[in-house]
Amino acid sequence: MEEHELIRQAMRGDNTALSQLLQQHYDFVYKYLLKITLNPSISEDITQETVIRCIEKIKLYNGKSKFSSWLMTIATHLLIDQGRRRKREKLWQEQEQISRLKWQTGSQNEVWPDVLNSLAKLPQESRIPVILKHYYGYTYEEIGQMLSIAEGTVKSRVHHALKQLRKELE
Repeated sequence: MEEHELIRQAMRGDNTALSQLLQQHYDFVYKYLLKITLNPSISEDITQETVIRCIEKIKLYNGKSKFSSWLMTIATHLLIDQGRRRKREKLWQEQEQISRLKWQTGSQNEVWPDVLNSLAKLPQESRIPVILKHYYGYTYEEIGQMLSIAEGTVKSRVHHALKQLRKELE
């Protein structure tokens, strides 16, 4: 049976046609996601979510684009949404860690300086060089060797991080 006929039947509620249609496109969607994520596990998860979304929304397919393009659009949106969720989760976890550290230092009668709050807002790639430079006194060259990045990159990250810290602390 041709694809357009399978689509038509699937839109009418034929589960067999929908199943056949999804089986034909599963590998295509998976390989597309694998090229983007470079992670088989994430690609598999999002491919399965794409199939579920397709089952739920098949009646909304309007035929203006290829069915495979429609599936790729769904997969792409799911991937972007997952990235946003992960970013929010990571931020939440970092805030939880900061709260725990504040509590631990408070319970040990230590002071939690405002600068540590500001440091926590820096991305990790900037926070590490600043701490190594200004808390531990390493040279730019030593930091570059530790992080396997160029000395100029270290200087740039430290400069921009300090600029952001000054802005935060004002």
